[in-house]
Amino acid sequence: MKHLPLFFDLAGRKVVVIGEGPKADLRVKLARSAGADVQHLDTHSITAKDFRGVVAAFVATADEAKDIMVQRLAKSAGVPVNVVDRPALCDFIMPAIVDRDGVVVAISTSGASPTLASVLRGRIEAVLPERIGTLASLAVTFRGQVNALIADPARRRAFLRRLVEGPAARLALAGDEAGARRVALGELEAARRQTVSAGIAHIVGAGPGDPDLLTLKAAQLLQEADAVLHDDLVSPAVLNRARRDAEIVSVGKRMGRPSWAQADIDAELVRRVRAGQTVVRLKAGDPFVFGRGGEEVDALRAAGIAYTIVPGITAALGCAASAGIPLTHRHHASALTFVSGHSAVGSKPVAWPALAAEGHTLAIYMGATEAPAVRDRLLEAGADPATPVAVIENGTRADQFVSTGRLADLARLAAAHVQGGGPSLIIVGDVAAYAVAVETPPLAKVS
Repeated sequence: MKHLPLFFDLAGRKVVVIGEGPKADLRVKLARSAGADVQHLDTHSITAKDFRGVVAAFVATADEAKDIMVQRLAKSAGVPVNVVDRPALCDFIMPAIVDRDGVVVAISTSGASPTLASVLRGRIEAVLPERIGTLASLAVTFRGQVNALIADPARRRAFLRRLVEGPAARLALAGDEAGARRVALGELEAARRQTVSAGIAHIVGAGPGDPDLLTLKAAQLLQEADAVLHDDLVSPAVLNRARRDAEIVSVGKRMGRPSWAQADIDAELVRRVRAGQTVVRLKAGDPFVFGRGGEEVDALRAAGIAYTIVPGITAALGCAASAGIPLTHRHHASALTFVSGHSAVGSKPVAWPALAAEGHTLAIYMGATEAPAVRDRLLEAGADPATPVAVIENGTRADQFVSTGRLADLARLAAAHVQGGGPSLIIVGDVAAYAVAVETPPLAKVS
């Protein structure tokens, strides 16, 4: 290494910044954020006396002759100096910094390319959890208790690693600090008794099918999971993002096929977490939009199981975007409703007259098989038979298939999608006219 990375405690210590402009102001801000006693000086009257008791100096005059003069004064006083944009004059350099509430990552190219360091900082910021500082605080809180309770170094290291990677960590990162402390205390008690610690369940939205539409948190959890319990509609491409040695279990429910009962899924989640597993319950779209995620959360709460919830891009948003449909539009739609197609056959009362109003977009889930009933209910409620509609099958995926037409023709349009068998979404409203239609199914669907 050309430069040894060090973290210097500046709290209450004197630092000088010489120069004016944005670069000097940034050094002032950074030094003060570390607790330094900062003196911001210009070059007009600076002397060697200004460096007495100083532990570090930053020079940012933007004038080479002034930079050299000030650097020599600092060196003569024995003060380490950093001269902005002049690596040859520097005793130390400033890295690109990622600061997450006490967790600090510094990136340096030894002055070769500040731009590259900045690019790397952006990439690290994108993947580093926002609440990582909360996790560090959790580790500090329990470190003394862990050291006192677990004498064996290997067991102690394993416990501390689980503390910052396991169930308590995930709760801390999700903002549930009280829950994280409860889980950590439970794991300490389990360590005292030398029993198996409970795991954690993550209720995760898989999005509409394109794996690149997974949230960062969902992708991270798939890499941490011991087991993934997934819906039938979750695409293989998304499942391929799971950890290679994770157990992949299909618990899907599809109409007319043998499937898991919801009570059995709830029981399986509880069983696996109690056995110490990290379980991702992976649900197509968003788990709380026609995904029965709320029922699974109820079961986990009743069992006293730790859990987190990770939203996903729901089908209406992903499919509409991939088909070029704006769900709201200043000139065509100022209201948007998500509705289940099954409601058209009487599962629960729905205010169909309100849904049939002009300027209203309907995104109808699980509606392809119920398309005739959906059409009839909307027409009976007063909808215009010429209202544009779009049926989107396998939205956001490589085999996306879109049909467009009028509300009066919805049953005929949807029939091809029922035959195709992929997950389909119906959009009703003037905005559906914006859809980019695929007039015939992909060749793979042709018998």
